[in-house]
Amino acid sequence: MEIQTFSYCSPKLELRPCPEKGGFGLFAIEPISAGELLAMWGGQVVTSEQLQYLPVDRQTHGIQIHEDLYLIPVTHGEPADYFNHSCNPNCGLDSPISLVAMRDIEVGEEACFDYAMSDSSDYDEFECHCGAPNCRKTITGRDWMLPELQERYFGFFSPYLQRRIEKMREEIKVKGNGGKSIKKTNGKK
Repeated sequence: MEIQTFSYCSPKLELRPCPEKGGFGLFAIEPISAGELLAMWGGQVVTSEQLQYLPVDRQTHGIQIHEDLYLIPVTHGEPADYFNHSCNPNCGLDSPISLVAMRDIEVGEEACFDYAMSDSSDYDEFECHCGAPNCRKTITGRDWMLPELQERYFGFFSPYLQRRIEKMREEIKVKGNGGKSIKKTNGKK
């Protein structure tokens, strides 16, 4: 009997035990090229208010997809729900629900993304044990605001966060202009 799945996970990835990260992870069993689709998540869409009443395991396997919306798994144990966090990721978002390789991924390498690319709330804050040289140690819903992450992951944030980042940058430009609004006319200020 085949188990019904609601998410896509690349056949080039294999779910394996990953005890150092507290559970499982997805590892490349074939070379993966930059830009290749690795996951397309499906599930149930809930608000932040609804999320708080769900069991913790459903909350932690979910992903924030908009300001007040989260996509959570409908079934337990789908491989696509086991992408771990890394402060030095090789995957990033190209929509609120799809994950792509940011660079080529070698056989045996774990496919990970930085949760700062999708999360802006405190529903899933945790102590990080990714082991990356640039590990932030604590992962929060405010990490997307870090300028170095905004630069490094530009184009790989969930669209709602990318819009926030662009708005912040525009506000900084305006403040840098003495608080005056910048008007453009035919490409001129």
